[in-house]
Amino acid sequence: MAKKVHVTTTVNGDDYEYLAEPGQTLVDVLRNNLELTGTKEGCSTGDCGACSVILDGELVCSCLVLAAETDGKSVETIEGMADGDNLHPLQRNFLDLNGLQCGICTPGFLIAAKALLERNPDPTETEARFWLAGNLCRCTGYDKIVRSVMAAAEEMRGA
Repeated sequence: MAKKVHVTTTVNGDDYEYLAEPGQTLVDVLRNNLELTGTKEGCSTGDCGACSVILDGELVCSCLVLAAETDGKSVETIEGMADGDNLHPLQRNFLDLNGLQCGICTPGFLIAAKALLERNPDPTETEARFWLAGNLCRCTGYDKIVRSVMAAAEEMRGA
């Protein structure tokens, strides 16, 4: 039997310690150990983007990251986007412009869009569509998602 690994990580600014099974993924730890259920597991193969998180500043699919790999690192999830009751501009624009329907893909899109706007606060629509191409949605047709991201980018720039 493989030994569990002691992991210390920061999630949304809070420090956590836990024991991880050798093959346990980050999405499993977030949802089952830390009870942060906003991150969704869609495909378990890194193809849908529903489990997207930001790991040390990089957008990753948390279903492809072993929990043990997060030792000493920082993780940002959907639960960390809002500031208390104040929604992040991306969250607000997704609501205002109907950039979501069933909600399974929404946390992943929001985290991916946040990562995009942190790197490029003034993306073109083509750049936004390219950046979000790793996230799949069966409900919206993507247009409202992209409009929401573009509106949030404009708001965040103060335009």
